[in-house]
Amino acid sequence: MATTALTGFSMMSLLSLGYLTWDLMSPNQVENEPDQTFVNRSPIPQPPHIIFIMTDDQGFNDIGYHGSDIRTPVLDKLAADGVKLENYYIQPICTPSRSQLITGRYQIHTGLQHSIIRPRQPNCLPFDQVTLPQRLQELGYSTHMVGKWHLGFYKKECLPTRRGFNTYFGSLTGSVNYYTYNSCDGPALCGFDLHEGESVAWGQMGKYSTHLYTQRVRKILATHDPQSQPLFIFLSFQAVHTPLQSPREYIYPYRGLGNVARRKYAAMVSAVDEAVRNITYALRKYGYYQNSIIIFSTDNGGQPLSGGSNWPLRGRKGTYWEGGVRGLGFVHSPLLRKKRRVSKALVHITDWYPTLVGLAGGNESLTEGVDGYNVWEAISDGKESPRLEILHNIDPLYNHAHSGSLQNGYGIWNTAIQASIRVGDWKLLTGDPGYGDWIPPQMLPGFPGDWWNLERHTAPWKSLWLFNISGDPYERFDLSEQRPDVVKELLARLVYYNRTAVPVRYPSEDPRSNPLLNGGAWVPWVGDEEEDSWFRVYQKKNKDWKKRLSKSRSFFWRLNKRIMSNRI
Repeated sequence: MATTALTGFSMMSLLSLGYLTWDLMSPNQVENEPDQTFVNRSPIPQPPHIIFIMTDDQGFNDIGYHGSDIRTPVLDKLAADGVKLENYYIQPICTPSRSQLITGRYQIHTGLQHSIIRPRQPNCLPFDQVTLPQRLQELGYSTHMVGKWHLGFYKKECLPTRRGFNTYFGSLTGSVNYYTYNSCDGPALCGFDLHEGESVAWGQMGKYSTHLYTQRVRKILATHDPQSQPLFIFLSFQAVHTPLQSPREYIYPYRGLGNVARRKYAAMVSAVDEAVRNITYALRKYGYYQNSIIIFSTDNGGQPLSGGSNWPLRGRKGTYWEGGVRGLGFVHSPLLRKKRRVSKALVHITDWYPTLVGLAGGNESLTEGVDGYNVWEAISDGKESPRLEILHNIDPLYNHAHSGSLQNGYGIWNTAIQASIRVGDWKLLTGDPGYGDWIPPQMLPGFPGDWWNLERHTAPWKSLWLFNISGDPYERFDLSEQRPDVVKELLARLVYYNRTAVPVRYPSEDPRSNPLLNGGAWVPWVGDEEEDSWFRVYQKKNKDWKKRLSKSRSFFWRLNKRIMSNRI
């Protein structure tokens, strides 16, 4: 590794992060790993080994090559030698991004268009969907998943090992403690959540998850023969999702950051950077690298309240502004035809399904009906992307915008409904897209109040926006009033997509899911023979509840306004 990429670290910091110990045992290394030298076998076998690495809640400004204060020399080097995807889109929260990666379909076509799958919900990835790992198994791959699942587990049929993965090691819920693997759905409902296959992995408690998951990937690489069978590994890191936890040695290089949350968050990103280094080392060591494709992607935008940064993009995790849906992504592979470049080709997370099936040797019949496109030629050869538009989502259950109406949508679309679509250069948002400020890197918990005064969004009573994203990637100039012709066209596209939508699957929470009733762990609690009831959408109990909620929101809105006014 070139030392010039590590400017700003002291020698002690470099050693503490492991960047100068390539051939020494690191915290991520597998114990008793076979001692082999780097292998470069030829001829290159086909199809390629695929390593898909996903981070959780890593923001657009949380990687070195975007000018971040967080140092990621390994990710920077891999991206620089590969193809950086700078027009790449994901979903604003966890479950939707993973479901779209695994199925190649928009949320409206799987019933997962509202929120996430909560631990107590009898819900999971629909059984009628043929998953990406299932297709790869059909094409001869050995498939493995390590890390965060978050696609439901109420039945055993929902588990990763029943949805196409030969092996699974990780957590089933959305957020766990990085050491104890305790996961809580509310203050008093907690359980253990680390699983080996379909069993609870009690014995692994106390090990930092980023290290533990990396060890498992290295073990898979060490024990598999790269010449006998192609390999697909989906490494879904828990990092850098809250809680903000990391070993102390990763925090030390960021001791100069005055913001505590940002300091801890940066340490977690550095731990991921080191983990990726150790995985790429193993790919070389065991003879995979020359015929491998490494894909790096985050699952959604960063959360500034927890140390993340999407600057200079607008919005944050959980919103349909660019800060919530524009993702970090790159591809690194010796198989790329045109390397060391930045791609502006339009790519969406659903595109990985047909792209990887195509690389594995599958024909188009295996991806019939998916919403993704095979974008390999756009990535590898620099050709135009076959994708011309992206449906970010239509969520009929999200809180309707008070100022929205069918009249505001020209009689075409009810703008009270949360929805967003991009067609060509144009992006349309309706309803309530979520928190819409631009948040500078220092505008994080613990900084002086006058930082809040840098950027403020002051037009809350809207329900329709239009932006030319190519010319205005930071969404500062709303053109909805100047270009009603474009607005009408995009509203018509929303109507088109909405006609293809399936009913929302968002069932009520099931008290039988309580870990106290299941040995202290989050595990499947419904028998496979029991009939599903996905049609039961969680309903507000009564109108009085709705009135109380409205009053509560009004109170906290006024309170927040007073607090913000005082700070400014």
